[in-house]
Amino acid sequence: MNIYIMVDAEGISGIYHSQQVMSTGTRYQEGRVLMVADINACIEGCKEAGADKIYVRDCHGSGSNVIWSQLSSLADYYILGNTGQDRFPGLDECQGVILLGYHAMAGTPGAILEHTMSSASVQNYWINGMKVGELAIDAGIVGDRGKPVIMVSGDDKVCLEAKRLLPNVVTAEVKRGITWRGGMLLPPEKSYALIREKAREAVSSMDRQEPLVFSKPIRLRVEMTERGVLPLPYSKPYMTIIDGRTYVVEGDTVEEALFRL
Repeated sequence: MNIYIMVDAEGISGIYHSQQVMSTGTRYQEGRVLMVADINACIEGCKEAGADKIYVRDCHGSGSNVIWSQLSSLADYYILGNTGQDRFPGLDECQGVILLGYHAMAGTPGAILEHTMSSASVQNYWINGMKVGELAIDAGIVGDRGKPVIMVSGDDKVCLEAKRLLPNVVTAEVKRGITWRGGMLLPPEKSYALIREKAREAVSSMDRQEPLVFSKPIRLRVEMTERGVLPLPYSKPYMTIIDGRTYVVEGDTVEEALFRL
């Protein structure tokens, strides 16, 4: 079996401050090192459970965060940089998906670095009337392609969000959120051991997982943080404006709706 590891930054072990995840941040280099450590631990766990090939995609920001020379050679492909309108290149060759280092949706109380897509411009997202974050969006994208999310890692809030959405998913709680930029963090080696253990468990129990599939068509609604930033109506003829900060698009899949935004 082949496993796809999709990696964000805010839920990575040891990360609790925005300066660790922004490319202009004073602690960004530290955040890059921490991302690599979680990735390598996850890869090791997958391999120990018998995974044949492992594809890893850096999906945080520009997709150019990891430190190449420090990445494990046990993976088969690292997918870096701009991937255009394919959020999961190589997914068709894989059977299960791990969402590593994810964070809770915007507005989740006490969740570390909570947001949905953009803390600067997006207030909330909904799929078919249900408020969602990046976890649900990505689980829906891979679900439309017949793939289950088998594991999620991050703080306690995103792990709870995952369990509500995907009842059988394996979670690795590497920290507990107290505020949006502070929490109770496991020590490094305990975090990495937990990720390895949960990755082994997720791959070994993959037959218990089901893809998340939303009813079609997908109605993706977005509420912006500021007025005056909605797209021009002629630029998106498939868009319906709800109010001065909110609009809806439709798509045949979650991925199509996401990129129509």
